Amino acid sequence: MTTLSQKKQESPDRRSRIVGAMLGGAVGDALGGPVAFMDIAAIRDRYGKAGIYRMEAAYGRRGAITDHTRMALFTAEGLILSQVRQEYACGELAATALYHAYLRWLITQDSNDQRELVRQHGSCAVVDGVLAGYRELSAGRSPCRSCLSALRSGKMGTMDRPVNYSRGCSGLTRVAPVGLIYVDARKAFDLGCTSAAITHGHPGGYLAAGFLAALLPHLVSGGSLSDAMADATGILTTYNGHGKCLQAVEKAVEWSHRRQPVTPEVLAALGEGHMAEEALAIGLLAALAADRDFRQGVLAAVNHSGNSGATAAIAGMILGAGCGVDEIPDEWLAELELKGLIEETAMDLFDQVKSKLGQA
Repeated sequence: MTTLSQKKQESPDRRSRIVGAMLGGAVGDALGGPVAFMDIAAIRDRYGKAGIYRMEAAYGRRGAITDHTRMALFTAEGLILSQVRQEYACGELAATALYHAYLRWLITQDSNDQRELVRQHGSCAVVDGVLAGYRELSAGRSPCRSCLSALRSGKMGTMDRPVNYSRGCSGLTRVAPVGLIYVDARKAFDLGCTSAAITHGHPGGYLAAGFLAALLPHLVSGGSLSDAMADATGILTTYNGHGKCLQAVEKAVEWSHRRQPVTPEVLAALGEGHMAEEALAIGLLAALAADRDFRQGVLAAVNHSGNSGATAAIAGMILGAGCGVDEIPDEWLAELELKGLIEETAMDLFDQVKSKLGQA
């Protein structure tokens, strides 16, 4: 496998940005894990006035990833398998591949689910890929209850046939691979929505995922975040039920124009980040205000009274895609759980994009 040290460049290329998005999201997730259920007063009491700023222990180790990153890995595996099996897969095939990937994730949460899933979907759907074989992905990390119940229902949720009415953020935090493997923002938006709707049936839940997915093709191509947001906003307004998501994005943009420090109190005006559109808005504002400073943006997104792991993961994905992997602090990467697997998965995503673009 090609290592990052062999690929470092002064100006980040598409490879660096794709790897940066995957590792950046994981770093934000891992930084937020220890404080995910703490308010800002408790965070400051434990870690000092500035809040958490380095990898701290959660789930028995420093740098532990949660199911935000784990499900992003399964998203990537589903997309890669679908594209290997059919040239530039999209639409129904890609959606089914993602559904099957999430069923494999479900088995890592409870092996008792495997027999019933094989009965419902067949062994080929459930026994596939390699991620489910990683023991490190099986330990409990507070998985999303909407994901568990939706995947155990035996039904694949869609935008037209929702499996529930959840607008939680787990469909959003796993969506980055969609925007990294697709070069067309509109296609990324649509499949981002489709992937989230498998487990989250409220428009606020899946449209936020589509919006984030649509940002990434611009960013990994070297485009600006403001231009990416303008394009994604235009796409968003063509979907039914876009009101909550559009309002959240507009609030993030409004706050960014004030040019004031992104404090926990400012982020509280956007919500707590438990709902998808709130988490998107917080991650966006942190990234916009940081102006390509990865450390600053992720620390802003992690130190508040809301869903720190999710919001820092989103900021990390956006900033990693915009800045490239070299801007992620080495000391954070050094302690990141499963760093090698995340890097390898990102490289596999890049290989799929490279083959479609005809790059050398």
